[in-house]
Amino acid sequence: MKIENAVILITGANRGIGLAFARALLARGARKVYAAARDPATVTLPGVQALQLDVTKPEEIAAAARQAADVTIVINNAGIAQPGGFLAPDSEAVARRIFETNFFGMLNMSKAFAPALKANGGGALLNVLSVASWLNGAELAAYSASKSAAWSLTNALRHELAGQNTQVLGLHMAYVDTDLTRGFDVAKSSAEEIVERALDGLEAGVDEVLADALTQQVRQGLKAARPIYLPQAN
Repeated sequence: MKIENAVILITGANRGIGLAFARALLARGARKVYAAARDPATVTLPGVQALQLDVTKPEEIAAAARQAADVTIVINNAGIAQPGGFLAPDSEAVARRIFETNFFGMLNMSKAFAPALKANGGGALLNVLSVASWLNGAELAAYSASKSAAWSLTNALRHELAGQNTQVLGLHMAYVDTDLTRGFDVAKSSAEEIVERALDGLEAGVDEVLADALTQQVRQGLKAARPIYLPQAN
């Protein structure tokens, strides 16, 4: 999928990875970039078209699909997280809130924009996933579960949209230096590094991008005699 002259919509585009996507897409010659955010006033990057969009609100998704009917690439980037395990008292409420954005938001965006992508030649979906799609150590239990569900959704969409020639790319990465990981004392990639690898993969036509070394190691660990998602001996 070529980025030059493409029309792209990014959810959660006002900061972090979404903002890095917007900058990189403009630099690569995108014709138009819709930068979607819950509050469009927070979109300040010159050269993009701010769009009001809360992915948990079906009416705003429908309005965005009408306004951005010329789109050829949709980047499902919006995501939220909250620390805590499934045995915490508020775990059900936390899980429901996170799934509304990280899974159902992605599902409803994909459904709403699939007809536009088809009408515009097929285009592409780029779904921002995580190394947490394959691991859940309970520190971010609901977030990890939502990313596992989003990975499964991405895999299903790849089959369902093949007939209309829509490329579906899943982007997996570990810790990225954004607001989402503030407070985590771990090695982090820059958002710019992750985005460049994602867009290289999109243009190359691949199905998945494993954007950093830790993600690549974890993916290999799924094949181990004792897979990496199980508790490991000390």
